[in-house]
Amino acid sequence: MQKSVSLEPNKYYHIYTRGNNKETLFRHPDNYHFFLQLYKKYAASFVDTFAYCLLPNHVHFLVQVKQEEALKLQAVPENSAKLISVQRQLAHLLNAYANTINNRYDRAGRLFQHRFGRKEVTSEAYFTRLIYYIHFNPQHHGLISDFKAWPYSSYHSILSKSKTALQREEVLTWFGGREAYQQQHKEHANDFKTISPFLEQDEL
Repeated sequence: MQKSVSLEPNKYYHIYTRGNNKETLFRHPDNYHFFLQLYKKYAASFVDTFAYCLLPNHVHFLVQVKQEEALKLQAVPENSAKLISVQRQLAHLLNAYANTINNRYDRAGRLFQHRFGRKEVTSEAYFTRLIYYIHFNPQHHGLISDFKAWPYSSYHSILSKSKTALQREEVLTWFGGREAYQQQHKEHANDFKTISPFLEQDEL
């Protein structure tokens, strides 16, 4: 895991985590929705989200940390501005989810293998292929025969016209529009060889 990499304003990151010992994180459809609600509560105000996928025992997000001005707390002691740690917000997210799951399913102990791993996205090629990779993950892991049928990723949310916190227009513009977005996903389906050189072992 990329423990030494801090989440810095304006930079793009692949963030990810998995269940401890590959334990299932999401036992029921409601669990997926609850995790996304917590993500919205703890993280969405501090990062712009371009893609995500939740799988039974691991999760992936492609984000950009917002500018420092957007991360400042105004109401703090001595009227001094203070930066919120995005890492801390992500830790709150994982802790809140783990506590709820432990209580709901009468389990104890560590739910996640580690805090969110992170790797900076430093090229346009990595950014593009990472979106493919995130959306194709359920098919890659044999959970479903067609990634488009997986309900817990951002693939369809980006195509939808309903309200979303995703950076939908930015993603569609990046690919050249809705049709190009769909066509390029189709053309690159399961093309994991093009993304693997960019990934660390624990991102796979």
